[in-house]
Amino acid sequence: MAQTIRPATGSLFATDGKPHPLQDVLLAVTLVLGLLAFVTAMFHHLHLISSWAGLVGILAGGYGQFISRTTAERFGLIVGLGLSGVGFFLGMAHGGLFGGVIT
Repeated sequence: MAQTIRPATGSLFATDGKPHPLQDVLLAVTLVLGLLAFVTAMFHHLHLISSWAGLVGILAGGYGQFISRTTAERFGLIVGLGLSGVGFFLGMAHGGLFGGVIT
């Protein structure tokens, strides 16, 4: 039962015992942008925010998946990517990245 007395690593998602500051930042950015894109996608007049936040969240999450080291990081990134994707596509359906700004 040596697993139960493992020392704290300092990060919730670094389950291998090593710090991953870049991966943690990308995870946080992806989750925040995904949540922002998802919530603002529910309002038609906020399509610029939802589409841009979703696009940046998808790009950050994709790069985070590419460099992630642990399963916990990948799980959080997938949640953020899902939220970003839904927000991005609904924002695109409601007017897109430049809808109403460039005519």
